[in-house]
Amino acid sequence: MVHERARAPFELGRIGSGLPFAGALDALRDAIEHSSGAPAAVVQAPPGSGKTTLVPPLVTNLVAGRGSTGRVVVTQPRRVAVRAAARRLASLDGSPLGARAGYTVRGDRRIDRGAQIEFVTPGVLLRRVLDDPGLDGVAAVVLDEVHERSLDTDLLVGLLGEVRQLRDDLVVVAMSATVDAQRFAELLPAADGTPAPLVDSPAQPFPLEVRWRPGDGPRLDERGVVRGFLDHVADETASTFTELRRRHPDADALVFVPGAREVRLVAERLRRTVRGAEVLELHGRAPTAQQDRAIAGRSEHDPPRIVVSTAVAESSLTVPGVRLVVDSGLARVPRRDSVRGMTGLVSRSASRASSEQRAGRAARQGPGVVVRCFDERTFAAAPAHPTPEIASADLVEAALLLACWGAPGGVGLSLPDAPPALAMSDALAVLQALGAVDDAGRATGTGHELARIPADPRLGRALVVGAGPVGAREAAEVTALVGGDVRADGGDLTTTLRALRAGRHPDEARWRADVERLERIARWHTADRTGTAPEPPGPSADRRTATTAERTDVGLVVALAYPDRVARLVDRDASVYLLASGTRAALPPGGPLDGAPWLAVAEAARAQGRVASGTGAVVRSAAWLDEATAVRAAEPLRATVVAASFEGGRVTVRREERIGAILRSSTPVTASGGADERAAVEAALASSGLDVIGWSAAADALRRRLGLLHRELGDPWPDVGEEALRARLDGWLAPEIGRLTSGVPASRIDLADPLRRLLPWPAAARLDELVPERLAVPSGSHVRIDYPSVDDPDGRPVVAVKLQECFGWAQTPRLVAGRVPVLFHLLSPAGRPVAVTDDLASFWSGPYAQVRAEMRGRYPKHPWPEDPWAATPTRRTTRGANRDA
Repeated sequence: MVHERARAPFELGRIGSGLPFAGALDALRDAIEHSSGAPAAVVQAPPGSGKTTLVPPLVTNLVAGRGSTGRVVVTQPRRVAVRAAARRLASLDGSPLGARAGYTVRGDRRIDRGAQIEFVTPGVLLRRVLDDPGLDGVAAVVLDEVHERSLDTDLLVGLLGEVRQLRDDLVVVAMSATVDAQRFAELLPAADGTPAPLVDSPAQPFPLEVRWRPGDGPRLDERGVVRGFLDHVADETASTFTELRRRHPDADALVFVPGAREVRLVAERLRRTVRGAEVLELHGRAPTAQQDRAIAGRSEHDPPRIVVSTAVAESSLTVPGVRLVVDSGLARVPRRDSVRGMTGLVSRSASRASSEQRAGRAARQGPGVVVRCFDERTFAAAPAHPTPEIASADLVEAALLLACWGAPGGVGLSLPDAPPALAMSDALAVLQALGAVDDAGRATGTGHELARIPADPRLGRALVVGAGPVGAREAAEVTALVGGDVRADGGDLTTTLRALRAGRHPDEARWRADVERLERIARWHTADRTGTAPEPPGPSADRRTATTAERTDVGLVVALAYPDRVARLVDRDASVYLLASGTRAALPPGGPLDGAPWLAVAEAARAQGRVASGTGAVVRSAAWLDEATAVRAAEPLRATVVAASFEGGRVTVRREERIGAILRSSTPVTASGGADERAAVEAALASSGLDVIGWSAAADALRRRLGLLHRELGDPWPDVGEEALRARLDGWLAPEIGRLTSGVPASRIDLADPLRRLLPWPAAARLDELVPERLAVPSGSHVRIDYPSVDDPDGRPVVAVKLQECFGWAQTPRLVAGRVPVLFHLLSPAGRPVAVTDDLASFWSGPYAQVRAEMRGRYPKHPWPEDPWAATPTRRTTRGANRDA
């Protein structure tokens, strides 16, 4: 249906009445109209100024004036903000929702075919760009709240930079509420490379009173937000709200806490302590109707309201009527444990920019008050801006989208910040386990299929692959459970699933809505692959109870989502499991999964203390699994490898069956010298180091000499450091690896001969000249030179010789073509150093006199002449020297 006013211009004067940003419309219009190449602009205006309401219709009028019939797509980082923005614009325009302005979010769509403006989440637009890089039918894109640095918005900035090269008519506007807008102007340059024009609309807020009200105790401990601090937040809200109502009876309050749990606890306390007010909860997990009610204005007959919210109301939503803001100063942010490859949400101090945006919510419609439940020192110590999500979030979905775009790892894209290399590497490893990318990070056919499913790739795989063996309904039920942030009873997903099915779980309504959406996706996907009509949704054919078959089905779907988290019990006493990823995690004792030999882990989190059994991680939710199902679900991680180890000086070769890091079986292999065995021995040496063979005296001496040559001269003399030698074992040590593989003991391998293979020809002919094994001294002795260790960057060659053998020696010898002086350890007759020098002439002329005075009485039988220059060098006593004379 096409509304009768669908193509009429938007009446900006009526829509923008009373909005601060209305004064900046002309500047934005000029910026877009005078852009060279693909038109672009960046808007900087504070929250609540009206930019979200006014910019889309302005851009719509501009592109329509150019004759375009394309739609203006506007992104908002949260679904609740998408719906709210569309409803507000439709209301101000006087048109039905969806007729001229509508929205699309995951599982919900209200937009007519002829609508001119569509509000979406960044994830929705990302998938559209992947399906249609030219964005056919789209005349403009408005990226709102870019300052929040959400991962999807950052990716869109990069992708749209390339789309603009194909579409010089595509208008792009980025909107920010903070002062970092210049960064985005540089990412959306004009045709001549100059940054996009910046339109700044600073609002003139009403007076704001700031009150600092820190609690008596800490805000956070190792478990998260302290309950006592939440009570403090609620009590400060109650007292200040009561005070403010005496002056402003129609004032509402907005309370910021980090997460849904904290929202619930603070709201419950306020309902007990505040009379005559309605307490509402606002967060991403709340039902849609509850979210919409919290952000809707109230009539004059409604009681005053206190809205307890997460950061969802910080900038992308305007809660009308607010004159009081109470700020916990905390935010829930993603944090990645790179060692264990896990990402989770943690509570941390909110940035100063976030705190300022929260405070500003109290002074949008009149003078307001902000109560900060922390002190000024804490505020000053907080980070200036939020950490970009790309720097700390799980990157699996982003990595798949980038691979499908043809930019594996984001290489070549102009992103606001590059993804961390380690996190991206981990994400690509997960995608390989799903079969979604190849070894080079390129998307496979499976990867392209998963990218089209509006869900995390892991959940997408569980849904569409699991629908075959367990049915679309049950696959959707388990996927909705795992992906819906539903708390698992005792960590057991099967028990939680039964509670949800029976309506005995607080998250049952939201879970059922997700199930319906996911089941439709599974059935349509199956129909698309088979070329048949999709089956109608309905309950599972087999409503089984807690049987082994049911547990296996739940475990299969979970393991299909997270094959890298398939886990095997490795320490029954401590309930420690080894995950296929290599992470160890403990299962809290006493639960329904206690003692399970295998688990399909959905969530593991960082933890310390006894609960983690020394692993540093704990299993939060999982399902029972048997080995056969584990093998089936983790097929991309299955491997048969030949492994070698050194035991008792001999090589032991075994054939191993593995699921990632999990060893399923290990069988001895008779040594035959085959290629797989040679590769295994080489890998064992590269891992364990060459000390498992041992360095003979001759090999060690040659290695030290070569090490000095490489240090001083570089090429062509080889690097004989441990790392370098391990890196090219198949070259210099190939014959010896063959002997080891055939069963020759390591003790019979001398590394001196292999080292000689590294000598460069013809330069090798100068080895003894540049770094001789021995040094001739004046007495006629040939003394061994002790060369420095290969890993000593400043070591010197040392000659330890009796002092009397060097009488009259003025010129200190130098090695390596005169580059390195020998360091002499001049010894007493007992073989102990009495002097260390690399300047013999200076020693004889100075310090020798002191040495003589100390030594001549102790060793009277040995020559200690007053004039060492005239003395005859000797290795004998005074009597022996006289007799020789």
